[in-house]
Amino acid sequence: MFHLRLVPDNTRIPFMRGRYAGIILSIVLSVASLGLFFYPGLNYGIDFAGGIVIEARTPEATDFGKMRSTLHNLNMGSVALQEFGSANDVLIRLERQPGDDAAQQRAADRVRATLAQEFPGTQVRRVEAVGASVSGELFRSGMLALGLAMVAMLVYIWFRFEWQFGAGAVVTLLLDVTKTIGFYVLFDLQFNLTAIAAILTIMGYSINDKVVVYDRMRENLRIYKKMPLRELIDLSINETLNRTLGTSLATLLSIIPLAIFGGEALQEFGIVLIFGIFLATSSSIFIAAPILLFLGENRLRRGAPEAAAPGGQPQQAP
Repeated sequence: MFHLRLVPDNTRIPFMRGRYAGIILSIVLSVASLGLFFYPGLNYGIDFAGGIVIEARTPEATDFGKMRSTLHNLNMGSVALQEFGSANDVLIRLERQPGDDAAQQRAADRVRATLAQEFPGTQVRRVEAVGASVSGELFRSGMLALGLAMVAMLVYIWFRFEWQFGAGAVVTLLLDVTKTIGFYVLFDLQFNLTAIAAILTIMGYSINDKVVVYDRMRENLRIYKKMPLRELIDLSINETLNRTLGTSLATLLSIIPLAIFGGEALQEFGIVLIFGIFLATSSSIFIAAPILLFLGENRLRRGAPEAAAPGGQPQQAP
């Protein structure tokens, strides 16, 4: 039976030769992402910044110029219009209005009435008005979810592997999350509850990828007792490379249509996931593995010394 192999079975790429470059580049990108977080900052969506979002469908192709002018005449601040789905579908975003949550609802009702008057036959399909107190609570809850997920993954890795594996996985996750935040800022993507879901998904994918590689490293640690840790890590990465690339490719093929045809609600989610797959796959090789090498040298060897050539059977050392 034919099996698709993305790389030959006997591949021996010396990944650890680039360990310093990989970690330094990752740290630089993470620090730059933190800088972008403070300036210019995230583009908070309605969920976290508060405001009004209205989804409407016009009977004919939307006249964006007329609609924008009409809504601007309401003097409710900046108005953003975006086409999604068909030419008849429009997403209207208004900045948060002065006052309490009731003021946001009154503004939404005013827009709804204006659309009905100026664009007869328009259907308002969705209206969301999020106030300051609600948006602040949602933001805190989202950050708490990220923090708890990070702690849960640390505990899981710590109990399943030695502490060096857990430290390497969590440090890599932190670097992955900061770079994802930088991605949101750099491309001016909306940071909302969907963004939290995207980051949690990336974290789960990333930790799963690292567990697969770590399992092979732990297995090889028992087999090749005298092999230098650097060579053993390279061997383990190469042995799991087909699985890593195959899983990443299959996941990409399922997400790309989402990013292209998912519409306004899911398009950014899909784009971030595509970035996250590349990020998680590369960080497993060039970040998590080098950190394990630095922390585990002379600490991960236990038991009676044995020697075995790669692909052979262990032999009792003299």
